[in-house]
Amino acid sequence: MKKLLIFGYGNPGRGDDAIGPLFVEHISRWNHEDVSCLSDMQLLVEHVADLHAHNETIVVDADMACTEPFEFLPIAPLKDESCTSHTLTPAGLLYVYQQAYQCDPPTAFLLRIRGYSFGLGDALSEKAACNLSAAVQFITQSYP
Repeated sequence: MKKLLIFGYGNPGRGDDAIGPLFVEHISRWNHEDVSCLSDMQLLVEHVADLHAHNETIVVDADMACTEPFEFLPIAPLKDESCTSHTLTPAGLLYVYQQAYQCDPPTAFLLRIRGYSFGLGDALSEKAACNLSAAVQFITQSYP
């Protein structure tokens, strides 16, 4: 049976950076038995254990440089500079998984949702809310 992990990360106190956790909040209402949801402020080494029980992972993050309304791209493991810091990139997380479990990580995708306002204390912008809705619709139609 295929098990999907949807992992949104970002800071809910910084405006559109809340997109990842908000995405997870929307998807968690889906109540699909083969879908697990997780959110955090950042990707950490400890999250490799969360990937382990899944065949596929979608990592969701706000991005101020991606195409509107969102981009959905495959992720490959990559040893990058994040592998030696306390936060990881999605590719760095997959690389750490490979090293920890000595096997290929689950198939993974990055869902980058366009954000605009990332100031401390900002609310989610209207444009980002529209992009978030489009991304939720895309995933719910792609993963029935």
